[in-house]
Amino acid sequence: MIQEILRSQREFYLKGSTKSYDFRMNQLDKLKKAIKKYEKKILEALYLDLRKPAFEAYTNEVGYVLDSIDYMQKHLKKWMKKDRVKTPIHQFLSRSYIEHIPYGQTLVIGPFNYPFQLVVEPLIGAIAGGNTCILKPSEYTKAVEGLLVEMIEETFDASYIAIVTGEKEITKQLLESPFDYIFFTGSVPVGKIVMKAAAERLTPLTLELGGKSPAIVDETAKVDLAAQRIAWGKFLNAGQTCVAPDFVYVHKKVEKSFKSAVIKYIKDFYGDNPAESEDYGRIVSKRHYDRLKNFLEESNVFSGGRCQDDHLYIEPSLIDQVQWSDSIMQEEIFGPLLPILTYENLDDLISILQKQDDPLALYVFSENKDHQKKILKMLSFGGGAINDTISHVASPYLPFGGIHSSGMGVYHGKYSFKAFTHPRSILVKSSKIKIPLVFPPYKNKIKLAKKFMK
Repeated sequence: MIQEILRSQREFYLKGSTKSYDFRMNQLDKLKKAIKKYEKKILEALYLDLRKPAFEAYTNEVGYVLDSIDYMQKHLKKWMKKDRVKTPIHQFLSRSYIEHIPYGQTLVIGPFNYPFQLVVEPLIGAIAGGNTCILKPSEYTKAVEGLLVEMIEETFDASYIAIVTGEKEITKQLLESPFDYIFFTGSVPVGKIVMKAAAERLTPLTLELGGKSPAIVDETAKVDLAAQRIAWGKFLNAGQTCVAPDFVYVHKKVEKSFKSAVIKYIKDFYGDNPAESEDYGRIVSKRHYDRLKNFLEESNVFSGGRCQDDHLYIEPSLIDQVQWSDSIMQEEIFGPLLPILTYENLDDLISILQKQDDPLALYVFSENKDHQKKILKMLSFGGGAINDTISHVASPYLPFGGIHSSGMGVYHGKYSFKAFTHPRSILVKSSKIKIPLVFPPYKNKIKLAKKFMK
């Protein structure tokens, strides 16, 4: 089936149909109308899979991609234009430009945590870039997977946009197939598998991975504000967010007030018993739930810790007395468990964090400009925020992506268009005048060449 889809998409792509501005705009319109038509079903599916609150489901998934389509349509014509660039003097009687051409047949593999947005958002870039696309949603979120199949098959011909479902074997078949570009969002271990498969065919790709993203709260921070924004960023989607604060380093001077404030905001957000809150989600699967529960059982939990096996529920939980040798610090948590560590000297903290893999995000809470600048200068990470969490991801003006082990390549807004296109360089030289300088025999031409190429 996969090879048949690829064959039909190749035939469709080679006709050139996907490349015009009008075609791309029309397809974005079709996608937007489909999302609006299916909005209620999308929200219901997200609730079934993750018990995602309607507000989070709309703002982080449905509304997010609708805004993204509007932004793409507003700017697409400008982005598709040739970029005129200067031509060096030794190429006189020539003009130069860059055109952004589609890669061709693309593959988008989505994750389970934002199972609608993180499939559709890359698709927007693929369409805007003039490509065909095969979508592979997460097998963990069955309701969203089924909804996407219904919506995509109703909206697009499979020779242009197709959707394929299944377990690991299907993903393996896709990765062994001849795509021109791969866009993957998921874990670091699976990202390595994707990159290895892409290397076999020298296929370009974007990897949106993750890592242990720290939050730092220094002694000058507005502690109450820091606690509120860190609690929100951490427990949104029950902690299943790739850019969620994975752990917090708080200055010893404000440790007690910070811990108290976080406990207060968890109660403000979700009540005395978050299991009864309509605003708090659930863990996606038994396998992920068991992994998180094991972390809890091995940790010193000073707030939270209650679980419900039958409902895959884990309470927002705060952990202290944490060491880097603990199992919870060996991998990305990806759940509602927040380790809180302390520090006293910023230089010592920077030295500790420099020894870790570069995270997808980093958050600094500080009123000290020098502290802010030092942290940004000395630490490497994909992107982040000062005095906030997660919000940088929602801006179409900012590229989103990781660095080193947290990913490669960026997207969102213009950067999605760039991700799914190749900048092709063209030089157009006049044919009216012959310029014999570069042709043999060279004789003493090197003297003239040196004058041009100083």
